[in-house]
Amino acid sequence: MNRKELDPESSPQAAFGARLRSEREARGWKQEDLAERVGYASSHISAVETARKMPTLRFSRSVDLAFGIADTERTFERQWREIRHGSLLEGFPQFVDHERRAAEIRLYEVGVIPGLLQTPEYATIVADSAVKRGAITAEQAKERVTLVAERQTALVRTPAPLIFAVLDESCLRRPIGEPGVMNAQLARLVEFAELPNTVLQIAPFSMGERRPLSLPLYILTMADRSLMSYAESAHRGHLERDGRFVLPLLAAYHQLQAEACSQAESVAVINQLRKGTP
Repeated sequence: MNRKELDPESSPQAAFGARLRSEREARGWKQEDLAERVGYASSHISAVETARKMPTLRFSRSVDLAFGIADTERTFERQWREIRHGSLLEGFPQFVDHERRAAEIRLYEVGVIPGLLQTPEYATIVADSAVKRGAITAEQAKERVTLVAERQTALVRTPAPLIFAVLDESCLRRPIGEPGVMNAQLARLVEFAELPNTVLQIAPFSMGERRPLSLPLYILTMADRSLMSYAESAHRGHLERDGRFVLPLLAAYHQLQAEACSQAESVAVINQLRKGTP
């Protein structure tokens, strides 16, 4: 039988296929053996291993179960998400994987409504603007909008996480799309604030030098109370799991919350903007 040699460095899809073959052979399984365990034809296994066919979410999850790694940090599902969201900044796919399992989510955003709170229309305009700038492709824009919807399932999962959202005033003042789109987005923020597991606060421009954070920041508290943070620069993201570095960021976030408007005050500001009142 001809064996096609794989170059894992040639593409993320090839890396997925090479690892699939490696994991299968480590267990002494033939392609037919894995195919029987995951419910796919052996020809499908071969096509994925040689990067001739793109893996799917269902396939990745089936492989994780067959290999007994579904609840580990090295799942094929995670690798699939990294392939799918290749247009995203470094570290963000891993962050999203943890976000969907977090017990508490704290976020601070500047200039744009964060994905967890975006309406589909708002998300589409933001993604399409990146296409017009040549930053991403139209297909990648669709994937970003889909990811926004997937992330928002965190709001309704059981048990629901506690979500603390602090938005810089620029998020509200920066117009995105037609007035109707922005008005619907502001209404969505009010709905978010009314949920039993959320707190929404606005960090007004008047905070000035008292603002402890100047860049967007996300902090996750996992079920075991471990912490991790995610922050972005213009060109890359960084997921930090070391508590020694996350704790100072958490302290700064608490300082931000203390200086920001209360939720009631924040909702009042949003409603004033919806009415066209400065």
